[in-house]
Amino acid sequence: MSWKWEYALGAQASTRSAPAPFLREVEKKADELVRMCEVTYLHAGDHQGLDPKGAALPVPGGMITYQIVVRRERVYILQITALEW
Repeated sequence: MSWKWEYALGAQASTRSAPAPFLREVEKKADELVRMCEVTYLHAGDHQGLDPKGAALPVPGGMITYQIVVRRERVYILQITALEW
């Protein structure tokens, strides 16, 4: 398995009406989070304990809220907020 990111159900519904430039920024930030996880959790299948606490990150034009699930090697985008929506 390899690290990937995906929208959680609520965030995926929000992408239908979000501006395209904002969504490109969200995808760039999600890709950065995946690269960070690949380095931080080299042996994700062997991970013991709780997953890291989710957080909010600014992106140009808004922000995202995400959660990392180590054993699934996934970064879930839980919420997107575009300021110029």
